[in-house]
Amino acid sequence: MLNLSVIIPCYRDEDKLADLLAQLRSLYRRPLEIIVVDGASAGTCRSVCDQYKARWVASEPCRGSQLLTGASLAQGDALWFLHADNRLPPDPIGAMERSFEQGAVGGYFCFRFDAPRARAALLLEPAIAFRCRFGVPYGDQGLFMTRQAYFSAGGHSPWPLFEEVSLVRGLRRLGRFMPLRESIFVDPRRWHRDGWWRRTWVNRNLALAFARGVAPEKLAARYRSKTN
Repeated sequence: MLNLSVIIPCYRDEDKLADLLAQLRSLYRRPLEIIVVDGASAGTCRSVCDQYKARWVASEPCRGSQLLTGASLAQGDALWFLHADNRLPPDPIGAMERSFEQGAVGGYFCFRFDAPRARAALLLEPAIAFRCRFGVPYGDQGLFMTRQAYFSAGGHSPWPLFEEVSLVRGLRRLGRFMPLRESIFVDPRRWHRDGWWRRTWVNRNLALAFARGVAPEKLAARYRSKTN
């Protein structure tokens, strides 16, 4: 049986968080623990965590720092990082367990947009799958790994964006980082709000700027200005 810690960064997204915690609690195979690291230090988030018996931890509002905080507190032999607005497949823990049995140090789920979907999703999903094979899958794809591999790879970077890039590269140097066939569903609300192609264009430009060496803090400020 997989001894798994779930770590969820949250920032003023309590409704989605409640949905995710309910899903985790209804799984046939349950995690050892759920740790929610709250960047807003909000009483409403703490109440949601109390309701679903998740551990609430206050943090500064920086996703990379939140993830590092959660990982440092986790007790499981394996770590699973989720976003508060993810929707889960039927047996995600079983899928992760099978990947570890095949010798993987970790992996990630297949990216799928949740409902309501648009036609653009049919083009973007295979493009994202292709990028993940040759580049880096991002945190909304349910990254998971052994605890030992996480710390050996250096953990998340303490950044507000692209915090998983060095981690994934480190994990791939350690061993097999496996893409799963099982899908994890990503809330499309921001794509609907900003426009599917506009948001994709902004995201790609940010990734290119990061690859050129622009500081993540500057990119985060640019991201907020273009998507708010």
